[in-house]
Amino acid sequence: MPESTTGSSQNKVALVAGATRGAGRGIAVELGAAGATVYVTGRSTRARRSEYDRPETIEDTADLVTRAGGRGIAVPTDHLDPAQVKALVDRIAAEQGRLDVLVNDIWGGEKLFAWDAPVWEHDLDKGLRLLRLAVDTHAVTSHHALPLLLRHPGGLVVEVTDGTADYNRDTYRVSFFYDLAKTAVLRMAFALGHELGPRGATAVALTPGWLRSEIMLDEFGVGEDNWRDALARVPHFAISETPRYVGRAVAALAADPRVSRFNGTSLSSGGLAREYGFTDLDGSRPDAWRYLVEVQDRGLPADVTGYR
Repeated sequence: MPESTTGSSQNKVALVAGATRGAGRGIAVELGAAGATVYVTGRSTRARRSEYDRPETIEDTADLVTRAGGRGIAVPTDHLDPAQVKALVDRIAAEQGRLDVLVNDIWGGEKLFAWDAPVWEHDLDKGLRLLRLAVDTHAVTSHHALPLLLRHPGGLVVEVTDGTADYNRDTYRVSFFYDLAKTAVLRMAFALGHELGPRGATAVALTPGWLRSEIMLDEFGVGEDNWRDALARVPHFAISETPRYVGRAVAALAADPRVSRFNGTSLSSGGLAREYGFTDLDGSRPDAWRYLVEVQDRGLPADVTGYR
């Protein structure tokens, strides 16, 4: 089995919307490793940072895609602006004539939600901005990109969220606005499945587990090389995974000729690792959502034995 994915996406064209960092970057790189041409979008460029004010840029992601074996193309795009998204899709159509994979990973809400704050105490402007970034962006992008994706049969849409449908149905997720945003994205995949399935394409919702994103590593004061140093502070962080793990999940889905069997469903990186046999970069297979239910949420001591 190849180190990075279960199959090839040679000659496929992908758009990873929201690929500056985190899951989006991991997905873009793994699609590149599978041979795809990957358009990567976001608002942070080498010339201008978004309000995140972080160093990661879409140009850096595109370079990583190319170094992995694909072709990375960075296109600065604000996915709340329909005109910019239309121009992006028109460019892909003109340059490639097709779109095989659309990944809606746009988020941008880390600085906008307050943990456990009820809706009447939560900053309203920040909450509404979070919903626009997490929900409106996905709808705008799908509206403009799906006609191109449907030009050829077999297209795949991946709606990236936080939490499986089963977990989020029974679990309050952080706050009113966060909960609503992540549940809305799950429902988007369900609805798109109904609209795309009869037209020869597939839509799924996909969640990573506890992601060792750049922001999360900074929050814990560690890097990828010493992330286990954070376990003294947060023991359950032992179940965490790299962004490349969910990237390998997307690459496996994109290469699967039977991917339509998942149409309209909610999937996780850990669940797809069992399905396809890929691993995270360290050779493990973390299954975060099973761990959360069976260990963390039951108040048991951190122990990832049997979960990675």
